[in-house]
Amino acid sequence: MEEEKIIEQLKERNTAVFSQLINDYQQKVFGTCISFVPNKEDAEDLVQEVFLEVFNSISKFKGNSKLSTWIYRITTNKCLEFIRKRNTKKRSGFLKPLFSEEFSIDKTNYFTEFNHPGFLLENKELNETLFKAINSLPESQASVFTLHKIDGKSYQEIAEITDKSVSSVESLMFRAKKNLQQLLYDYYKNEI
Repeated sequence: MEEEKIIEQLKERNTAVFSQLINDYQQKVFGTCISFVPNKEDAEDLVQEVFLEVFNSISKFKGNSKLSTWIYRITTNKCLEFIRKRNTKKRSGFLKPLFSEEFSIDKTNYFTEFNHPGFLLENKELNETLFKAINSLPESQASVFTLHKIDGKSYQEIAEITDKSVSSVESLMFRAKKNLQQLLYDYYKNEI
């Protein structure tokens, strides 16, 4: 079925087409969610929220982008919203060392899923440190970094998902890498 017909059927609340949409995108959306939120249960909850949002908002879809891009935009926004809610402390300053008095790694079992194909690190603590560093980046940098390095999206795809230009995405990626280098350097300098 062509995308226009699928969108039309979704807008008419055709449950069979919506079920097919879920079947087609569920694993991809889950992969994006687990990239942002490395906990299986939280990622699964986010997948449900994404498809609920798709179902409730399809009437507002204008067709300015592909349906898949719109779904990834919703996914990214839901993940960022979840992260914002979890980070109850407001960030102060542009960058903080990972282990300063104001900022420390939560040693709870939040980071439980590290079998994501984007991560081949074996040490759970390294993964915790990396995800904490990514989540401490400004939101736009964290989104671009996660979508590109973990989810494998191209700069063009990220530009469409985030509604930014390709040059903006490249700039955000450059700054994210520099900031992560500094954060991880500070962490390892403190570890020695």
